Amino acid sequence: MIMSMTGYGKKETQWEDKRISIEIRALNSKNADVNLRTPSYTRELDTEIRKRIAAKMNRGKIDLNIHIEFNGQNAPTKINTQIVKSYMDQLEVFGDTTLSERLALAMRLPDTLNSDRDSLNDEEKKVIFELLDTVIKDINSYRADEGKSLEKDFILRIDLIESHLEALKKIEPERNQKIELKLREALADLKIEIDANRFEQELIFYLEKFDITEEKVRLKNHLDYFKKIMKSEAPVGKKLGFIAQELGREINTIGSKANHSELQKIVVQMKDELEKIKEQLLNVL
Repeated sequence: MIMSMTGYGKKETQWEDKRISIEIRALNSKNADVNLRTPSYTRELDTEIRKRIAAKMNRGKIDLNIHIEFNGQNAPTKINTQIVKSYMDQLEVFGDTTLSERLALAMRLPDTLNSDRDSLNDEEKKVIFELLDTVIKDINSYRADEGKSLEKDFILRIDLIESHLEALKKIEPERNQKIELKLREALADLKIEIDANRFEQELIFYLEKFDITEEKVRLKNHLDYFKKIMKSEAPVGKKLGFIAQELGREINTIGSKANHSELQKIVVQMKDELEKIKEQLLNVL
């Protein structure tokens, strides 16, 4: 099953005198790169939050923001008035600024807020984790929808490469005839007598050097395997990336043995489709 690594999810809930909001943004990345922005009194949950994200979202550059807004008088954060006043007195010497401008600057500096809470109770933790699981579920649903579009594009590209492979098979006999004709014409230009049996042996040896039968078989097998892996339930992005590398090797080898202008054009077309696949694979989970 193809899933995209990019996605967005946001959920809010009201609990007692608090409005809790969790937002997750995900982009493509080789590993699980989780960045948390949480209130100081919820930091004890960070380790468990990271575990849940890694287990349920696998990998990606994931930014998570938890915002808790207090509607009543029980806000856990208080303004440290002494520190704010000290900052404002220091800022006054740097130029002609208004009181409101100095206050805005001071409030951005360290230690201007104090937290009266050191931990969450069990009920608060439960609410946050339930909301987190809901957001993760939504973002994974978004990733799955994006994955369906990616899968359609992959199938299109793979089918095009297969059609180019069939066109290549039709050209190959003509290519072999042209190679043989070139050799005979070159020998004729030399105007020397040659042993017919020896020539046939050398011709067979020469044609074997340009034979692409094995490459065609392996390329078809890799294309079939690519389509098979796309249907797997587990994350398939890395495995599909490895298969794409193998596809590239076979196509490049065919190109190096082409020795035929039309066949070389087909190789270029296959490379073009493969590059489009590789570009999209960067975003597959």
